[in-house]
Amino acid sequence: MDLAGFDLPTLWFWIVAALFIGYFVLDGFDFGVGMTLPFLGRDDVDRRVLINTIGPVWDLNETWVIVAGAALFAAFPEWYATLFSGFYLALLVILLALIARGVSFEYRHQRPEASWKARFDLMIIIGSAVPAMLWGVAFANIVQGVPLDAEHNYIGTFFDLLSPYALLGGLTTLMLFFTHGAVFVTLKTAGEIRERAQRLAARSGAITVVVAAAFLLWTGFAHGAGWFWPLAAVAAASLVAALLANLRGAEGVSFTFMAVSIATAVAALFAALFPDVMPASNDAANGLTIENAASSPYTLTVMSWTALIFLPLILAYQGWTYWVFRKRITRQTIENAELDQSAAEEAAR
Repeated sequence: MDLAGFDLPTLWFWIVAALFIGYFVLDGFDFGVGMTLPFLGRDDVDRRVLINTIGPVWDLNETWVIVAGAALFAAFPEWYATLFSGFYLALLVILLALIARGVSFEYRHQRPEASWKARFDLMIIIGSAVPAMLWGVAFANIVQGVPLDAEHNYIGTFFDLLSPYALLGGLTTLMLFFTHGAVFVTLKTAGEIRERAQRLAARSGAITVVVAAAFLLWTGFAHGAGWFWPLAAVAAASLVAALLANLRGAEGVSFTFMAVSIATAVAALFAALFPDVMPASNDAANGLTIENAASSPYTLTVMSWTALIFLPLILAYQGWTYWVFRKRITRQTIENAELDQSAAEEAAR
């Protein structure tokens, strides 16, 4: 099962890991910005500034989870079947939250009433916080293991997924993404809202350090192996470096270290999981590994060549998109846009 010296199931395990890392880093700050609305959005203009920081990129960021799910389905169909059937309710809640959030971005500005906008703002907040929490719960359960039968079917209940360890994992991703989003706001705005975001990132960052440290230590002592500890150490050091850079007002450095922290933390979880993909907590023999969950060598070979050709193009397009929308957004930007729109409507009459 080799391609140019690579063991294909192992290669695709880490490709799936890389796709989820990309999703958590990119959609993570989207979730964070959404969750900061009640803390940073003092009026409608502030809230529009916050939403506009992610407006051009949020849907592009979400495609990473679609690609990750598709890669998981094609490369590890047994893992996909067990995960999506066993975690069906949790994943359905995530999907509904993402739909509500996406709808809110598109419809919030369709009517001028404050009550109309407030309802959609609430949907953005909930639609950001729920996935941020449940993704952590899901990955903590994957690392910890869940009860499976001999056919690799999940035999627990929804509430079995809400163990203390899993809830701590959910709280960790919630706080990581919240802080990541606050730092992103400092990177994309100017003036008073940027200063408030800097202070908010400092406060939430202190909580994040405590929660993330507890989760990584619990994971390490219970499941840590291989590269887990070095990656966890890099994640912890990067988080601290991000918060120190935020205190100095170096938002670009802070955002970069936050991205590194999230990326290495997710990589550490995959390192703790390897070579399993879905451990069975009731009987190790019922668990799924890279080998018994993988697709055929032919399928993995075709997928490898496809990824080699198209993944660089996708990355180049996303990088270009971020470059185009790299400018900061201010209250004046929103107010000038409103004046331009009013002038256009008046001219049309």
